[in-house]
Amino acid sequence: MKPEDKDFLSELFRAAVEAADPEKVLSAYLPALPKGRTVVIGAGKGAAQLAAAFERLWQGPLEGVVVTRYGYAAPCRKIRVLEAAHPVPDAAGLEASQALFDAVKGLAEDDLVVALMCGGGSALLPAPPGPLTLEDEAALNSALLASGAPISVMNAIRKQVSGIKGGRLAAVCHPAKVVTLVVSDVPGDDPAQVASGPTVPDGSNREEARALVKTWGIKLPDRIESWLGGDEGQSPSPDDPVFAGHDVHVIASARLSLEAAARRAEALGVPAVILSDSIEGEARDVARVHAAIAREVASRDRPFVRPVAILSGGETTVTIKRGGKGGRNTEFLLSLALAGEGVPFAALAADTDGIDGSENNAGAFADGASTQRLREQGADPAVLLAGNDAWTAFHRLGDLFVPGPTGTNINDFRAILIR
Repeated sequence: MKPEDKDFLSELFRAAVEAADPEKVLSAYLPALPKGRTVVIGAGKGAAQLAAAFERLWQGPLEGVVVTRYGYAAPCRKIRVLEAAHPVPDAAGLEASQALFDAVKGLAEDDLVVALMCGGGSALLPAPPGPLTLEDEAALNSALLASGAPISVMNAIRKQVSGIKGGRLAAVCHPAKVVTLVVSDVPGDDPAQVASGPTVPDGSNREEARALVKTWGIKLPDRIESWLGGDEGQSPSPDDPVFAGHDVHVIASARLSLEAAARRAEALGVPAVILSDSIEGEARDVARVHAAIAREVASRDRPFVRPVAILSGGETTVTIKRGGKGGRNTEFLLSLALAGEGVPFAALAADTDGIDGSENNAGAFADGASTQRLREQGADPAVLLAGNDAWTAFHRLGDLFVPGPTGTNINDFRAILIR
């Protein structure tokens, strides 16, 4: 890939991330100072950066605790920052869940709880209900991640196997007012889906979760299946009086970030189009559709005229079959490179939190010659894709994209440049 194309695509990614900068987006949503205490809680891969920005902006006393992924902490003066495992929960996450509960117990009507929620919070806040254990919840997360189900399905099931998700944390805050500020990483920007909604009840129930497990053919551990088969520990209803007066605001999202990236592209002299900010589906299948569009543009100038930057967001999934290295963005790109072989495009796909899958890259770059270069190195791109081993492909090519933790999380960012 030409260096100038990598630079261009990287600049669009930076514009998308900047549009979700915590300090910029928080200032417009600060609640009024309460008569009583202000307690800040939060969870997600950008929770520490949100907490640090909130401290700088808040004009009154405050206290609180947030949890983020290992390595994603940011310095705070008054808010305690905890770290835990993602995407499979660990004992540190269990302790963090209890710390959040402890922070909001015993509050009064004049107190205020500010909940800072962003993507990644589902795994960072384990709270196994009833007889279930942390090991059970970790096994559930592993099963869901391997299933290929969309995030909305995974979260609907998680909420029924939790003592903190689905509004349960907000219920403990009563009678204090709760203001939830959300950086959305979910298609459609439903705040109840982000981090599985610890402070945002949505009315989902056990029966719906069981139906989703059946529909998606998810193989659950026996103890989880047994729990879902009962009625104990149902999630609270949104019309429960304990939630009266609560406020919820989505302060940053994929839509706003893609619009910012489109403006940056046009400032750099390339018209941009946004396909959608809420694309879901198997990463390799979504890639084939994008490749077909790129081929049509390159050969016939339709549905868009060259030059053009084609942008999209959302959250694809990967059904893991072989267990190779990679994440949904590198898998998207390897499939895009195979389906778009020979097409004169340059592409970047990356997770806006800075991490795609289990390695330290956010995603990678690909173009119409990526697959041929892999073959010249003695690697078969189709075999690598079949083995869910896209990280290895782009590592060999030297095309991994490693911006480091960004401090925010508004889901996948995809840009395809056709000059």
